[in-house]
Amino acid sequence: MKRVGVLSLQGDFAAHGAALERAGAAPVYVRERSQLGEIDGLILPGGESTTMLKLLRHENLFDELAEFGRRKPVFGTCAGAILMATDVTNPPQESLGLMDIAVERNAYGRQLDSRVVELDPAPEFEMRTAPGKLEAVFIRAPIIRRAGNGAQVLAEYAGDPVLIEQGRHLVATFHPELTTDARVHCLFLGKL
Repeated sequence: MKRVGVLSLQGDFAAHGAALERAGAAPVYVRERSQLGEIDGLILPGGESTTMLKLLRHENLFDELAEFGRRKPVFGTCAGAILMATDVTNPPQESLGLMDIAVERNAYGRQLDSRVVELDPAPEFEMRTAPGKLEAVFIRAPIIRRAGNGAQVLAEYAGDPVLIEQGRHLVATFHPELTTDARVHCLFLGKL
């Protein structure tokens, strides 16, 4: 069984752990550098990206996560997607630079602008998982403003990409872990 890490410094990492179990993987709650050697892939959960950056620096994990992502698959949701981008705005901030995407933080609005919508995923997503609409929970979500070469858009909302893969990596600006649909997590497991 593949062992997937879930960065567990801040955010709803427990919900990702439950989603991984539904998808057939054993979650490892990563809080220390030494745990990165025990896992086949890593999820960066939603939360608050500025806080996560401070905690990554405090725990001496930032550089190790960047190195991990150069070798193994990483999946970022919401704040995790922000951390994986090469370009972050509103305001600009440091990131791991694992995917060639530009992300605008909190672009859908404030907490009260959060929403649950149904997406029509791209045929490529459905061919690799299962057909059907994809429930997406947006909470103070970022918007992906640019997707670079090699990025494949797997779902859009209001004309903007919300689920993208690029090589071994995957990002979602929504929270698939807050639904009972495990297809996005299964897609990530297929990259391990």
